[in-house]
Amino acid sequence: FSAVIQRTKEVGPVKPTATKNNFIGFHWTTILSLADKIVAAVQAGKIKHFFVIGGCDGAEIGRNYFTEFAQATPQESLILTLGCGKYRIRDYDYGTVDLGDGVVIPRLLDMGQCNDSYGAIQVALALAQVFECGVNDLPLTLLISWFEQKAVAVLLTLLHLGVKGIRLGPALPAFITPNVMDILQEQYDLGPIGFNAQADVAEIMAEEDSGELETV
Repeated sequence: FSAVIQRTKEVGPVKPTATKNNFIGFHWTTILSLADKIVAAVQAGKIKHFFVIGGCDGAEIGRNYFTEFAQATPQESLILTLGCGKYRIRDYDYGTVDLGDGVVIPRLLDMGQCNDSYGAIQVALALAQVFECGVNDLPLTLLISWFEQKAVAVLLTLLHLGVKGIRLGPALPAFITPNVMDILQEQYDLGPIGFNAQADVAEIMAEEDSGELETV
């Protein structure tokens, strides 16, 4: 695979590309190249919350929850999505956010597939560093569409990094027994998604700290 690897290095990070209904290709380096403007937008109240909505897709009843959740997110928020679960939310118009200086970005930023979860983590870590706080102190909600397989590795990585407040659904992994669930809830505030997407969004936004994050 040396020729493929070499060509990949030459091409470099994926650039945002317009499709019929949305933009794709928001590699984490593309997002972080706008970090200063995103921080300014947070301080100005243009962005009040970040949602990571993605993961796996499937045919089970209840997966329309993620579509309803994304559509209920407020205009003053950004949605990062990745994995095949993004197809539940991608083909809708969520509007844009004006970052100033002529820079306007879509509210929905498609970061790729499950294998690109590393990128979402890098964005969260970078924002935490800028605001001099922990990832769990950011106005960030992770809503993960669950369907086993390599998603196990992604979940364990997030837990290893100490990320809290993850919500999984529509069904929890089979290996999460009642005892394991008790531990995950106690140590990581991990739990299932709710039943009413609109109510869940309203609750998350209501819990937001009224104080603004500050940069140094």
